[in-house]
Amino acid sequence: MRRFGRTDFLKSVFAAAGLSLFGRSTGYSQPSPREISGFNPGLGTLPMLPAWETRSISAENPTGEKGRGARAIPNPSDPNLPYSKAAVDLGPGWKVNPFVKPRAGETVTLMDVEGPGAIQHIWLASESNWMGNGRASVLRFYWDQESTPSVEVPLTDFFAVGHDLFARVNSLAVVVNPTTALNCYWPMPFKRHAKITFTNEAEKDLSVLGYQITYAKGEIPDGVGYFHAQWRRAVTDRSFPVHTILEGVRGEGRYVGTFLAWTQMADGWFGEGEVKFYIDGDREFPTICGTGTEDYFGGSYGFPEVYTTAYNGNTLKHEGKDGPPKWSLYRWHIMDPVSFKSDLRVTIQALGWWPTDKFQPLADDIASVAYWYQREPHAEFPKFPSLIKRWPR
Repeated sequence: MRRFGRTDFLKSVFAAAGLSLFGRSTGYSQPSPREISGFNPGLGTLPMLPAWETRSISAENPTGEKGRGARAIPNPSDPNLPYSKAAVDLGPGWKVNPFVKPRAGETVTLMDVEGPGAIQHIWLASESNWMGNGRASVLRFYWDQESTPSVEVPLTDFFAVGHDLFARVNSLAVVVNPTTALNCYWPMPFKRHAKITFTNEAEKDLSVLGYQITYAKGEIPDGVGYFHAQWRRAVTDRSFPVHTILEGVRGEGRYVGTFLAWTQMADGWFGEGEVKFYIDGDREFPTICGTGTEDYFGGSYGFPEVYTTAYNGNTLKHEGKDGPPKWSLYRWHIMDPVSFKSDLRVTIQALGWWPTDKFQPLADDIASVAYWYQREPHAEFPKFPSLIKRWPR
């Protein structure tokens, strides 16, 4: 029997740690297992003991500093401690300030910490019904004191919830649980600084916003990309029914996920269109071209039922009884990230069928989130759509 040596063990740890998500074969030194296990956890890395420090930010510890949690003193008259009445007989340390209540138009800073480090898990929960407030709430992430966000997405869409309609998601990167529990596990390294804001653009106050952001403090290896996510929405034109999921990306990186909230504007099947990746100078024709919408999202023969898996899912099949047909679709490129060196554009076609068995161009309402890693600086995003342009149909 061949002896399982230290080299073999390290190779297995690298594989389990998902090193391929960030690493490349040339251009920089590969991170050691000790370095990478801190910000990209997994079963294979749990035995490793990196020189990292775990922190977690919540309303009970807004800075995440060591020994600073659960220090609020109950004061029912303090409007900034709206839940302290329940703890008034118990004193500090007993769930005095578990949530915040973002007012209409208010931006709340959820995280503002110095690096280096990496976010490992985010949990958010707001109202028990997202209608009227899901897409009205906007998340923005800023890395290393940048002036424009690397993430700018409505709250619900960021967590693969389409149309502000609850649907379970049980995947590796995103988990959505009843009633409105939003979780993401995308690793998000930063070197100098990390800031996350939450903006309530609705005309009414939110009664509750719970949040917990767990991150690890420690050195980040060279060559690690920064996490980005961008939201777009458009109604396709039947003369050229193509929705742009992402364009204008410049630099080196890896595309790691797509979420679509698709609203049909006509009955019938909508998913014959292909997803295309234009990589590193592609213009008229793409390098990567799929064979159909349901194929890209891991299905076949349409979407006969809902499903949610580690890497892909059709979580919402709203058949249009009280509005147009709606779908929520995700595809995580965790095992097959799309690498690019200089630029990237991603599109999807909107095609159905005519009764003549020919493809029918569709005018459908498509909202999308693109997820990718890249070296900073990133190109500035398009102007974020106003609230009236974000409402679900």
